[in-house]
Amino acid sequence: MRRRDLMTVLVGAMVGWPLAARAQQKAMPVIGYLGSASPGPAAPYLATLAAFRQGLSETGYVEGQNVAIEYRWAEGRYDRLPAMATDLVARKVDVIASVGGIPSALAAKSATATIPIVFMVGVDPIESGLVLASRGRAAISPALPSSPANSTPSGSSCCPSWFRRRARSSCS
Repeated sequence: MRRRDLMTVLVGAMVGWPLAARAQQKAMPVIGYLGSASPGPAAPYLATLAAFRQGLSETGYVEGQNVAIEYRWAEGRYDRLPAMATDLVARKVDVIASVGGIPSALAAKSATATIPIVFMVGVDPIESGLVLASRGRAAISPALPSSPANSTPSGSSCCPSWFRRRARSSCS
């Protein structure tokens, strides 16, 4: 009788172990992608989206495998951006990627003070009101002029830790 009980416990543990391990795994990180244009095939930001996905894959992130992306497209209607940014914040994304210039970046900035925002603009982000110069926590793109007073090496204060770890390891 004891042998049968032992086998029952062992088989139960073998079946239950993978289920318990799966339940303990951390949810995959989520990026909120806030675009001011349309996602259609003739969209002006299609190349930007492709470059965004390529950059993620170069740092070890593949959409659907180890990172999820929540897309919000304003389709040229900038008045929709604030509501879309607020929706991404409500969904508790880990970082917001704002694509489409100053309007989408400002909408993301006004929606949250706690979620990091990554944006791409062709103007000085301090002069446009996207970044406060006194905070000293801005991450400036290498494509734009920057100074030590308003940039942070390797984005150490602007990106979530899961992204910084992967980005650092891929740059080594």
